[in-house]
Amino acid sequence: MFNFDYYNPTRIMFGTERIKDLGAQLPEDAKVLITYGGGSAKRFGTIDEVIQSLGKRKYIEFGGIEPNPHYDTLMKAVEIVKAEKIDYLIAVGGGSVIDGTKFIAAAVYFEGDAWETWISNTPLKQVLPIGCVLTLPATGSEMNGTAVISNTALNAKLSHKHPLLFPRFAILDPRKSYTLPTKQMANGVVDAFVHVAEQYLTYPVYGKVQDRYAEGLMLTLIEEGPKALKEPENYDVRAAIMWSATQALNGLIGVGVPQDWASHRIGYYFTIHHGLDHAQTLAILLPAVLDVQRENKRLKLLQYAERVWQLTEGSEEERINSAIMLTRQFFENMGLPTYLRAYGIPESAIEEAINYLKRFNLLPLGEHKDISVIEARRILSLSY
Repeated sequence: MFNFDYYNPTRIMFGTERIKDLGAQLPEDAKVLITYGGGSAKRFGTIDEVIQSLGKRKYIEFGGIEPNPHYDTLMKAVEIVKAEKIDYLIAVGGGSVIDGTKFIAAAVYFEGDAWETWISNTPLKQVLPIGCVLTLPATGSEMNGTAVISNTALNAKLSHKHPLLFPRFAILDPRKSYTLPTKQMANGVVDAFVHVAEQYLTYPVYGKVQDRYAEGLMLTLIEEGPKALKEPENYDVRAAIMWSATQALNGLIGVGVPQDWASHRIGYYFTIHHGLDHAQTLAILLPAVLDVQRENKRLKLLQYAERVWQLTEGSEEERINSAIMLTRQFFENMGLPTYLRAYGIPESAIEEAINYLKRFNLLPLGEHKDISVIEARRILSLSY
């Protein structure tokens, strides 16, 4: 197991009616910007609950943060924060709203070009404090220090990671996911599953605690994901999924072990250029990455086959093939097609994706940094 530091300062407030406890987490004189996405948080009353919990504190609302939050939209919020002297941010939504709010918190203090500062991963010196009210379990952004932002003018989607970007607190009420469309819930389950896989399906380093934890999360998502689609108001199911998604990317299962993230990096192109949901790109790419990288991932793939899919008979190749097939089948059963052609994407996108990876210096990829142009092209071809 590798040396590691583990740091996570986010307070989790889990369960029913926890929004009423939000106000106790803020200074009495805080001036708040409430951020949200397309309006469902407002339509279903979540924003009103947040406002009520704020008491007499002054607040401004900022809606319209897109899935894969847009740089231009977020910069409008930055200007409001500066002009109104906002000193606390509350994100109400899923990973995109939370990621966008992290950018706002940091960009308020940027000097010069905010995008260049963001993509250069310049160490942050100061950010505004952030709190979250989670409505869509998926990304784990509510309990980590990473954010991914899209710049539509440059056709770029890139991330920044820094300890100051951890939210101060996150409220997780599973009931807030009841009104999610089936597609969004399915996306969240697949997103969380692939987050676990990116940290688990690499190579063994005797990280036995991390492995068992990761396997437990995957088994939970496999068991509970289909139930969530059929029983949208089953509190126990939604609670299990919400907590699994948070645990999938709060850093705990990734400490001391190698990590991959190739599926994510390659998938960025299809989100920014073809409008696929983030989880859709992951469902397409992960099976192909596992197939192309099967030799370097062999030991963990066999462990995955046995412990997650209970595959103990047949040759090693047969077990690996079956594990990859069952992974693909799980995504398909959740309603996410696993081939690019199913979304009407032309085969020419393969070469365009390669050019994207080159343009933003995202190669080589993988836990061994052995996914070059050749391997990336094979992955994309298998994904088509």
